[in-house]
Amino acid sequence: MKLIDIIVQETGISLEQVSAVISLLDEGNTIPFVARYRKEATNGLDEIQLRAVQKQMQTQRNLQDRRKTILSSIEQQGKLTADLRKQIEAARNRTALEDLYQAYKPRRRTRAQIARESGLEPLAELLLKQDPQSPPAEILARPFLSDDVADLSAAWDGAVDIAAERISDNADVRRIVRQKAAQWGALQCKKRAKAEDEGGVYQTYYAFEYRIGRLKPHQVLAINRGEREKVLSVSIDIAERDWKTVVDQFFPLQPRSPLAELFERARKDAGERLLLPAICRDLRRTLTEQAESHAIKVFTDNLEALLSQPPVPGVVLGIDPGFRTGSKLAVVDETARLLETGTIYPHPPQSKGEEAEATLAALIARWQVTLIAIGNGTASRETEQLVARVIKSKDQVHYLIVSEAGASVYSASPLAAQEFPDLDVSIRGAVSIARRLQDPLAELVKIDPRSIGVGLYQHDVNQAELRQALHDVVESVVNRVGVDLNTASPALLSYVAGIGPTLASKIVSYRDEHGRFPSRQTLYNVKGLGAAAFQQAAGFLRIHNGREPLDESAIHPESYPVAKALLERIGEDDGGAAPKRAAALEALLGSTRLEQLSAEMQVGMATLKDICDQLLRPGLDPRRESPGPILRRDILALEDLSPGQVLKGTVRNVVDFGVFVDIGVKQDGLLHRSKWLPGETYSVGQIIDVIVLDMDAVRKRIALGRSKTPLS
Repeated sequence: MKLIDIIVQETGISLEQVSAVISLLDEGNTIPFVARYRKEATNGLDEIQLRAVQKQMQTQRNLQDRRKTILSSIEQQGKLTADLRKQIEAARNRTALEDLYQAYKPRRRTRAQIARESGLEPLAELLLKQDPQSPPAEILARPFLSDDVADLSAAWDGAVDIAAERISDNADVRRIVRQKAAQWGALQCKKRAKAEDEGGVYQTYYAFEYRIGRLKPHQVLAINRGEREKVLSVSIDIAERDWKTVVDQFFPLQPRSPLAELFERARKDAGERLLLPAICRDLRRTLTEQAESHAIKVFTDNLEALLSQPPVPGVVLGIDPGFRTGSKLAVVDETARLLETGTIYPHPPQSKGEEAEATLAALIARWQVTLIAIGNGTASRETEQLVARVIKSKDQVHYLIVSEAGASVYSASPLAAQEFPDLDVSIRGAVSIARRLQDPLAELVKIDPRSIGVGLYQHDVNQAELRQALHDVVESVVNRVGVDLNTASPALLSYVAGIGPTLASKIVSYRDEHGRFPSRQTLYNVKGLGAAAFQQAAGFLRIHNGREPLDESAIHPESYPVAKALLERIGEDDGGAAPKRAAALEALLGSTRLEQLSAEMQVGMATLKDICDQLLRPGLDPRRESPGPILRRDILALEDLSPGQVLKGTVRNVVDFGVFVDIGVKQDGLLHRSKWLPGETYSVGQIIDVIVLDMDAVRKRIALGRSKTPLS
């Protein structure tokens, strides 16, 4: 099959759409640009579909490269037959391809290879034929004795080794045994003798056996980690019948042959020494790849939801709590500009509580703080109590516990040093905590996504694949939201389609030297930013109060003539008030069909609809349509909870076995998957009603259920 036909079959997307996507991507277009501004060409494919085509395209091209390498290798050996070439060209995946190559793959000096070098391959061929009319084994082997083959026993040992390798290398045998093992095999774990497992992390797997086909991804990753840490011993059990029947099918025993006993020895050796270990390795690799793929998908879904959380406007006081070294403070204004920093010592050993309260009250009054963001690390609980006391009489001030995952990573990064060269590393953490409440997207893009803490086993999966998947998610969210060209950090700009880290730094350097960009067109003044980069990036960059009002929207400059013609038609081309313009445009759309306007203006329907949406709601941040976080004024302790209590909570993390929910105490509660309401799914940041089922004060665990009665 042609590459494009395979992609169509694998993705379920039409031939015309796949063809268009491949052409656009090969021309250097980015996924966000194609999804947003080339809808007519792809017939409206979204980013998920586009990335599926892109992934399949890369997979099939890699497979094709491997196919060429294999064909070339076998051809150089002089063993490429027409039938083998046909089989290799028909192989649809890497496993099938490698099975066909197994018998021809250059390898280290195996026992079979040594036997071949001793001239025993013709004897092995006689063994594989098992001719019932064959002379006795002693007579057959005698001509093969040499300096390298001392006696008849050595001759047959070598022939058996060659025959065993031939049986094990058979592509059909490998394929069918692998299928049977995947269906009926069992993965077994046990604790290694004298292994230390502090806290009993892997206790579930001390004596564990499970059908391979029923293993859950999180189980596979946990077992892999336990094995890597030398706590667990892992094996796969494949029943003898599941491989012997397959060997019987392709290499049947001829009982009447004088070589039957030797052939049976070769079959047994093929299975036990060569085939089963190889199949077990294949299965472990496949299980790991599937589990990693699933874990990466969970991580990327959580990250997308986290980055899509709505900004919380206001002047924010960020607190990075601590005991001995004090709690670090940072106040930032509505534009995330740092106003003031400080340190308080309310907790032991200094215990300067009254002084700390006075400092907080003064900062709140001086800068008219409306929100306080408290990091959820060490001393978080004690700091929450302090803040609750300070704001008790201040009705306009609320607080929120914020995940500080990755704050220390940002604080010590070159970007933080560039932003705040004169600030202590610990104070930078407080700034990050404040800013991630104000605008999660703008702040969290500065941190390696693996450090943000919304995944499961993120350090155990393929790191290259994880990095790419997370990059794609951040890129998708950044471009969906749009970026203010005159305020964005280099980290945020680097995710804009067509820009990347190098151009992002050049854009910020230009902005620092020449001041704010008055229009999108002035991007051409940035050295190294040419027409291709401008085309990809321009529509995702916003300029507020600039020379061109359309620069504030997601309308691409290539569509400005259409947008201006539309504004002229409704008599609003002078940049009038948005409500009046929206009313006039709605009136036009109410009296004229979109198809008619599309034909008149010679523009695609999808593009015209996007232009109209932007003119109706210019500069709309899609995140603002999501519910904001739960802001608090009083504290809730684990001791305050009781079974049956109904609370509102915020989903903090979604994993295979359930979701972790912030209900206002220091520890997140677990809403186990078995307690979910039928048909419900959850995402990070979602506000849900939960009921307390049980609390374990010693282990600090809270079990939650889903409340069917919404809390008002």
